[in-house]
Amino acid sequence: MRHLATVGLAFLIAGCATYSPSIPVGYVGPRAQLEDSAKTFGSSKADFFVVEEIDGLKVDNSLNETLRRNQGRGMSMTTYFVSRPLIAGKSIKIMVKGRTHYAAPIQVLMNTVFEVNGLVEFTPMPNGRYVIRGELSDNYSAVWVEDEVTNELMGKKVEVNGSAKLGILEK
Repeated sequence: MRHLATVGLAFLIAGCATYSPSIPVGYVGPRAQLEDSAKTFGSSKADFFVVEEIDGLKVDNSLNETLRRNQGRGMSMTTYFVSRPLIAGKSIKIMVKGRTHYAAPIQVLMNTVFEVNGLVEFTPMPNGRYVIRGELSDNYSAVWVEDEVTNELMGKKVEVNGSAKLGILEK
């Protein structure tokens, strides 16, 4: 019984994750905007390309938002997107991730989950608009930041040549 209570408490605490703002409260200088993206495959699968951290601080993202807003919907999900301001003119380091997500947890056992993540460094320009993009497949997976208007690559791509499949224990 004690073990069960400990496990329950761990899940409760994990569900209460807090995220930092993407810019300091009260910041009034030049800004840019950074958006997550996803590629959807029907109503129950999507590949998400998101920001997990900015300069070492955890930030909310579209995968988390989609998970929260689709709880209890079974085998169907709607993707929801997060956009965040950035301090422009200052080099930033962002942790980016590409990951396959299914509407229902049971689908993970029967389908492939890809994941790739890593650090990208770039300097956002004032009024710039940036988006996290990527691709996930058996032979090549990558996630990167690009200028939303020019499609120019910002920083370097995080790439996996070969499979980025997660094993069943990692899902």
